[in-house]
Amino acid sequence: MRHFIDTSEYDRSTLEAILTHAITHRGERCTALAGRTVALIFFDSSLRTRTSFAVGIAQLGGTSVTLDVGRGVWNLEYLDGAVMDGDKPEHIADAVRVLSRYFDVLAVRCFPALKQATEDAADPVIEAFRRHATVPVINLESALYHPCQAMADIMTIRERFGRTDGLRVALAWTPHVKALPTAVPNSFALAAVQFGCRLTIIAPPEFRLPDVVMARLPGVEVIADQAALADQDVVYAKSWTSLENYGAPPPAHYRSWIVTPEKLGRARFLHCMPLRRNVEVTDAVLESAHNDCYDEAENRLHVQKSILLHCLHVI
Repeated sequence: MRHFIDTSEYDRSTLEAILTHAITHRGERCTALAGRTVALIFFDSSLRTRTSFAVGIAQLGGTSVTLDVGRGVWNLEYLDGAVMDGDKPEHIADAVRVLSRYFDVLAVRCFPALKQATEDAADPVIEAFRRHATVPVINLESALYHPCQAMADIMTIRERFGRTDGLRVALAWTPHVKALPTAVPNSFALAAVQFGCRLTIIAPPEFRLPDVVMARLPGVEVIADQAALADQDVVYAKSWTSLENYGAPPPAHYRSWIVTPEKLGRARFLHCMPLRRNVEVTDAVLESAHNDCYDEAENRLHVQKSILLHCLHVI
């Protein structure tokens, strides 16, 4: 059974096969998933993930059903051994066993609570789905990882430069009005290294990535020098929470970390979206020829179709 939880669980050759298929077959419609059903299970809000998966499944001839947990679907408990006397009337262990009998794939989006770093580091919701499912589980963003986004990021870089090996790529922390998860930067950093990029993380010292991720990024330099952005081929901008002040909004003085055309230099600009204009990045960057984030968003559709086909052993 092929789950897609974290790109680090696959070797590069498998990821290359998925990526090559996505590039080669971008925009194609077929009946590869005729008669197949996919559950799109959302604990949290979504725009690109929700729509790109629903459209992609339809383009492959399949059927999707969207389930909003706590809004039309029972709120689900995920902690093993929980005494369920609160507002969660069903346990994931029971729900997943039932859904596995209805669907061919379970695709799950479950943000962290950003209250306890140790609990979030265990990625409890997506791991509960993996543990109890008898069909493939696709991670639509969990506490720790967003592998579908990372594959779209790499696809965008590959299409822009024709390669990934040796490219100078920066993961750049940006300011925000609230604390955000580390899932997107975690997955981008891991995928960039897997695909041979020369990755640099540019962030204030207290905004390092979790140890479980940094341990898999040997030799990656972490610096606090925004001037280094201009020396990159690609700048991937994203905000994430401080591990020291977990879940707390970034202090206002970090607004100086906004990405501007002057800082970006000649680099291509990527961002997973949604993004806060003139907080994370200026309008001037987004309206410039350096901005690739709309191509990046489109590529979510193309690469996720290939991920679905991979998980169902079609490719």
